[in-house]
Amino acid sequence: MATAYVLPIKTAAALFPVLALLLLLPTAVVLYRRHGVMSRGRALSLYGFLYYSLTAFCMTIVPLPQQTADMCRRFATVAHPQWMPGNTFRDIWKEADHKVGLNALVLQNPAVAGTVFNLLLLLPLGVFLRYHFGRSLRATAALGFAVSLSFELTQWTGVWGLYSCPYRLFDVDDLIVNTAGAMAGWLLAGPVARMLPTLETLDGRALAARPVPFGRRLTALVVDVAGYVVASVFAAAVMTYQGGSVPTWMPVGIFVAWFVLLPLATGATPGKRLLLLKLVADDGGPLVAWRLVLRALLIGALVMPFLSGLFLAVLTLLHEPYPSGLFATVRDPGAQGAAAVLMALSPVQLLAVVAGFTLTAVCVRKTLRHPDRLAPHDRVSGIRNATLPHRRAARAAARGAGRAAAPSAAGGSAGPVRGADGPAGPLDGPVNGPVNGPLDGPVNGPLDGPVNGPVNGPLDGLVDGPVADPLDGPLADRPAPGTDRSAPGTDRSAPIAAAWAAEDAPTAAPGRPLATMVTTGPGPAEAQRAS
Repeated sequence: MATAYVLPIKTAAALFPVLALLLLLPTAVVLYRRHGVMSRGRALSLYGFLYYSLTAFCMTIVPLPQQTADMCRRFATVAHPQWMPGNTFRDIWKEADHKVGLNALVLQNPAVAGTVFNLLLLLPLGVFLRYHFGRSLRATAALGFAVSLSFELTQWTGVWGLYSCPYRLFDVDDLIVNTAGAMAGWLLAGPVARMLPTLETLDGRALAARPVPFGRRLTALVVDVAGYVVASVFAAAVMTYQGGSVPTWMPVGIFVAWFVLLPLATGATPGKRLLLLKLVADDGGPLVAWRLVLRALLIGALVMPFLSGLFLAVLTLLHEPYPSGLFATVRDPGAQGAAAVLMALSPVQLLAVVAGFTLTAVCVRKTLRHPDRLAPHDRVSGIRNATLPHRRAARAAARGAGRAAAPSAAGGSAGPVRGADGPAGPLDGPVNGPVNGPLDGPVNGPLDGPVNGPVNGPLDGLVDGPVADPLDGPLADRPAPGTDRSAPGTDRSAPIAAAWAAEDAPTAAPGRPLATMVTTGPGPAEAQRAS
């Protein structure tokens, strides 16, 4: 039975490089916009998921049968869906030939093997959904059921109408087993996820090493080139459709508008805007037109030789007879077709293509060897790329701002802010507790809490200031004698206030020890009752 899975695996391996190449650009755009970087770990995980998805899909439809006139008669046994849950156990008993034994019921039973395969089919899906996408168990179960249902519907509809009748059975037990496999993969991914670093950690390391990744700038450049080519072709098609001729300056004009005028007006090309990049001057000033022109010329000469080839092709189509046999000769297979293409080019054209690719290779090498990965056009023009906040960073900043706004909003409704340790009003701010009346609670009583020092009362805490007298704390800013101590910021707890009063009026208690005067005032019991 294992040999039946070889062909689907081979088919997926053959299709994967083509699909990966087609999806490379949109995948890079999504990753850079969402995470700011396309780290190796995230790219490996994502393309691993792509290969697994392709293999799982091929497992459900490959091998494709040959469509013949009697196809529906040959596959008549799978024409109707199987809606009875638990039918798998009846198939296992049937395949065991009604014999009880380990070999008959398990080891050599094809129905058991098929059930185990259906369980394993979506098990990697659960692992990817937990580790790469961070989904919950409930979401994994729902997505696993949806994926399994899509597989079963593909089989039931004959690959969505490609065949006139189904050639594989729609079985409700497959839905149950596939969903259970996805949930089992989610549960197994827990220990694996704890052993591996999170993808956010890998992204953070990559961004710390390269704040403006080379791949992000390259992706923006590819998007700009593709957009420029599409705009040029579209403009040429419109002019040709209207019966006019395409002027030779049109590609140059679109190039200047794309790479000079738009950055001068908006600070970025459309590709850079899509990748959340902007152009900034090295000196911090505004973008200057002549620097943008110099940068665009260097890009056209060093980084995009295929643009020069495009300009050359347009000029050739407009002013020279195009080689009539070129389209016929390129259909030749192998080296003969390649040789025909090379022979159709003139020596000047061939030299321009070789020189362009050589300049591109040199430019890439110099860029990768630079400490800041600056390209030659960045260094010469004095204009470089800067990043805008990607989606994950913007969300994190919004959450941080929300958390910072919540305490400030709560503090703003708490009443006046106390200048020191004494009472400030009916409701005190969040530092000294939700309620702070005429006498403070356990935070500012005879023994103060951790906010204002370990001890606040007879000996003041560590937060208040340097020593001012033998009884004050290390950080207390004691006012000068005669100062109005009722003013804001001069509040102190009752024992210290009594000591100040005794010093200002020593005759109030003649012959009374200072220690006695210091402890004059409401005791702990009175303060507790008042609070």
